[in-house]
Amino acid sequence: MNDSLSNKLKELRLSGLAETLQVRLHEASGNHLSHLEFLELILQDELLVRQDRQLARRVKSAAFRELKSLEDFNWSFNPSIKKSVVYELATGRFIEQRRDALFCAPPGTGKSHLVQGIGYHLLRLGYQVYYRSIFDVVRDLLHDEAMDGHERVMSRYLKPDLLIIDDFGMKQLPKRSGEFLFEIVMRRYETRSTMMTTNRPLEDWGKLLGDVPTATAILDRFLHHSEIITFGGQSFRLRNRQETSQPTNSTRGAKPKTLVSEASKPATDNTAPTGSNVKSKNSKPAKAPTGSAAEK
Repeated sequence: MNDSLSNKLKELRLSGLAETLQVRLHEASGNHLSHLEFLELILQDELLVRQDRQLARRVKSAAFRELKSLEDFNWSFNPSIKKSVVYELATGRFIEQRRDALFCAPPGTGKSHLVQGIGYHLLRLGYQVYYRSIFDVVRDLLHDEAMDGHERVMSRYLKPDLLIIDDFGMKQLPKRSGEFLFEIVMRRYETRSTMMTTNRPLEDWGKLLGDVPTATAILDRFLHHSEIITFGGQSFRLRNRQETSQPTNSTRGAKPKTLVSEASKPATDNTAPTGSNVKSKNSKPAKAPTGSAAEK
């Protein structure tokens, strides 16, 4: 490929085509491709490169804590997790229906992995996703309110097709946290989808927010059109700790200590407060990898 052609491709921003053009020319010559077949090949190369770059930008904007995939999840460790329900959410149909989703389970059972894996699958389908822990939400809004930028930061929470709020229930939240969460839920209600994870029963939300009326208002809207996925099981992290704490030669024969944690207990009943009108049934309804089938 001569310099003149290379410069023209750069000027047109056809870098994907430029990267593969030499190979495609040899292919066309060796296989006697028609002009139309050759043109289709080089345009497909350009499209694939652009799709990969778009996915990488969406992944960066999603701000995942970790880039997780559902294919990497250990489904056999906690068999109470309904694989079919999770993959149904990954299709994005609930987003088209303006529905929400709530994962209720003990700590360490895979909630964060699942919601980030669902989010990544949805990015590959072209949806906009934004991931934040509940602590990020409170910190963002407290900081930007003090800096007179409340609407600017709020727009980041209102714009995406799916907002994921992780880790609700880890500890009691600062004052006014309930107001911020309520504003997000209220303004996204029936317009955009929200997905949350919690390790605490719904009746504890008022205590965690320090505001029972606000917690009731949040749940009333959030649970109105929501899929509620509850499961129990053991903690992945405690399993790893137990495996690395096996007795060595120096401790062989000693009585092992039993690790007991609330995380190993089944999730408590997460029945919604009266009036929340939950319609769905339980268990029903960083650099991105390139060239996935879903993108094509």
